[in-house]
Amino acid sequence: MTKKLFWDDAYIKHFSATVTSVDGNQVVLDQTAFHPRGGGLLGDTGSLEGVKVLDTTKGGGDSIVHLLESPAAWSIGSPVHGSIDWDRRYRIMRMHTSAHLLSNIFNKETGALITGNQIEPDKSRIDFSLEDFDRERMLRLCSQANEAIAKNPPVKTYFMKREEALQIPGITKLATAAPPDVKELRIVEIEGLDIQADGGVHVKTLGEIAKIEPLKFENKGKSNRRLYFTIP
Repeated sequence: MTKKLFWDDAYIKHFSATVTSVDGNQVVLDQTAFHPRGGGLLGDTGSLEGVKVLDTTKGGGDSIVHLLESPAAWSIGSPVHGSIDWDRRYRIMRMHTSAHLLSNIFNKETGALITGNQIEPDKSRIDFSLEDFDRERMLRLCSQANEAIAKNPPVKTYFMKREEALQIPGITKLATAAPPDVKELRIVEIEGLDIQADGGVHVKTLGEIAKIEPLKFENKGKSNRRLYFTIP
């Protein structure tokens, strides 16, 4: 098991850890600030002891695997210092919180759930289970999201017992995926607006997003509408 330092502080940029597993260019640490690929988010990049980390993925037993550009020179028990690519990570954080905000606003007005998503630093997408392909309405909902950003409410993360969390309407806005079968769920709450079960990284306030800029709307078949967006 790898301790997720990004759950304690998503803004941590540098950290120290101990190697617990090495397999060629794949390294597992006892703790890490690198967020793994999953849930539509890309894995973090950066470096360990100056060696580039090209990707970060989930391993077995709740471990996090760092994929290096070359075989690791360390052994189990070796101390290492890590640094994440902060500019890339921070854009992913802002994009991810933007996606939560958009999913809430679309869901409240239309009942739409998320049928797919990909959160990337430069451009992100969300697929919604919408019957009508109405660009004007989707633009209006994006404008509502920007109005919420301008009010700058805080974004909080905390843990809640699973049975308690599942009583909250809209705790998950994914059409197919259920929350993980664990005793406690990690909750991301945009104060006064949205509450969702989520294990990813987010900003502390909506104002950090600055603005959501819709790029393109696509009709992806029956009841599936895609929104591409970016941020400054």
